[in-house]
Amino acid sequence: MKFIKTIFFLFSILFCLKGNAQQLETLINEALENNPEIQKFELQYKRASEKVNEVNTIPNTEFGVGYFVSEPETRTGAQRFKVSAKQMLPWFGTITSREDYVTALAEAKYEDIVIAKRKLMASVSQSYYNLYANQATQQVISENIKLLETYETMALTSVEVGKASAVDVLRLQMRQNDLKQLKEVLQQQFLAEQTNLNNLLNRDNKTKISVVDSLTIPLEDFEITSENLSVHPELLKFDKLYQSIEKSELLNQKESSPMVGFGLDYINVQERPNMSFSDNGKDIIMPMLSVSIPIFNKKYKSVTKQNELEQQEINYQKQERLNSLKTLLDKAINDRISARISHKTATTNLKQAKDAEQILIKSYETGTIDFNDVLDIQELQLKFQINQIEAVKKYYIQSTIINYLIQ
Repeated sequence: MKFIKTIFFLFSILFCLKGNAQQLETLINEALENNPEIQKFELQYKRASEKVNEVNTIPNTEFGVGYFVSEPETRTGAQRFKVSAKQMLPWFGTITSREDYVTALAEAKYEDIVIAKRKLMASVSQSYYNLYANQATQQVISENIKLLETYETMALTSVEVGKASAVDVLRLQMRQNDLKQLKEVLQQQFLAEQTNLNNLLNRDNKTKISVVDSLTIPLEDFEITSENLSVHPELLKFDKLYQSIEKSELLNQKESSPMVGFGLDYINVQERPNMSFSDNGKDIIMPMLSVSIPIFNKKYKSVTKQNELEQQEINYQKQERLNSLKTLLDKAINDRISARISHKTATTNLKQAKDAEQILIKSYETGTIDFNDVLDIQELQLKFQINQIEAVKKYYIQSTIINYLIQ
């Protein structure tokens, strides 16, 4: 629970969500409660934990009943039937070793829940930022369409006084058509991404999702502690699997020990007719003690060897995954830095494009405007605005990956 609160704090404070700061946290909360994958892993963990009760048992008690078809005669009378009971008991500590082994497996399974929750939080966040970028791009396109409409009005006025041609007007109109088409495509992409996010939340695909109006890149990045990578749940799972193999080997050693059995035989004896003596017709009661010794124990030696090999395999798997996570973390850090650089460059270029636009407007006042230049500047402005949005999205998506790895 502390881990989740920490993530929520980072998302809501460090990520500088404006206007609707709780929206992402609310979506993450809903996803954690309703996502079927999380529920699947929780059920798997409960099932693994329940196995402790399954192994906390001793072998079945054996009962036997026998009837003598041909009754054997003894000095005290004929034997009629036999009843027996037998109970085998595992070696001392065997049942406890079984419980420890199953518990260790359940603990490893629990890490699947933690990993799935982290991945779900990252997926919800990334989908949210994709929606933000799409919505922000649509807004920028709408603003550019209005700007082109203003330019079109200027061009029509210039055509009337002979300072522009009808071709200039048509070019401006065609550019508007292109932007309207792009906006319609983005609207469809928004709906597709909205469906994806709704599915992560396990709710109706058509449920509308609102996102923040504006996101800014923080002045400083939050601190990255790469040491936390060594205790990432994906790596902890390997540690717990390794421990489960240790418990498995202890269980194997216990199971290679003898089993002790206790039993009791009861034989019913019929009285001998026309005879009188002290033990006539006395039933027979015979306590039994048995020992089961695994003399041919090649099986247990083989299990020991398999456990050793499996532990080595787990160590290699852990090292391989650690290397992958280190690579992923380094890439995310560098990509986030590049996103900040891209945003700074796009901001500078956009300012210069707006300055150029003002120069063109002043030229229009003197009657020397070139509408080809107008279209070029407008396209540059749109490009730089979209680059800004993409840089912000990239920054937050990479921050989400970093959070998945080190928090």
